[in-house]
Amino acid sequence: MKLLSILLALAAPLLIGASKPVLVPDVSARSIEIRYSFSGAQLLLFGAILYPGGRVPAKPLDIAVVVKGPVEPILVREKQQIAGIWMNADSHRFRSAPSFYAIASSRPMRDLVDERTAAIYELGLGDLQLSPGGGALPEKERRFEAGLLELRKRQRLYAEDPTGVEISERVLYRARINIPSQVPVGTYTAETFLIDNGRVVAAATKEIEIGKSGFERFIAVAARRYALLYGLAAVLLSVGLGWFAAWLFARRA
Repeated sequence: MKLLSILLALAAPLLIGASKPVLVPDVSARSIEIRYSFSGAQLLLFGAILYPGGRVPAKPLDIAVVVKGPVEPILVREKQQIAGIWMNADSHRFRSAPSFYAIASSRPMRDLVDERTAAIYELGLGDLQLSPGGGALPEKERRFEAGLLELRKRQRLYAEDPTGVEISERVLYRARINIPSQVPVGTYTAETFLIDNGRVVAAATKEIEIGKSGFERFIAVAARRYALLYGLAAVLLSVGLGWFAAWLFARRA
């Protein structure tokens, strides 16, 4: 109740003259730091649904939350077994795809919105706008889209939870999103959608920064700013380690 009182006080100016519900969202962490010991994190998205005049409707509304990472180009390769050896048989490039995508909702999305609404707001893995590179037949594009989704689900970079949002007293909501250890860095968006009778009646967005810190940040910055020196250092380090391993093996032989 204390949290609800704080949210109501902060959002009171938004309710003046409002004719539709208003979302007041927040996240448990505005930034996540990746260190050498980073093994993943759990992000809590929570908030309140504020109704005009404070009148909570008799029929409960639904909530969907979406966390997206920065978009990036990606090349997907298809492997086939040829003469008993797995080889790259075909490939397809996507101009842009979310580096991370997770959605949680109070009920399965197909029970909440129609296909058109899901496509407009990208509410579900099957409704992501992946922007294929073009030049391929529709059948090939669909095959590689399915392959990309399956690959990123296995990497825990794409996820869906059809019952991952809890709503209390039809006012407060919360959802937990798992952030895997191999998550890319960048600016993420946490979007909250309020759904009533198949329509999105309110939406709100928060930003989350995921970045490297400590020694990992130093390496990442060095690789970006001094690419040539970083490459030479990596080669010299590899040669040095190889020489040392050969010398150590020769001494033990």
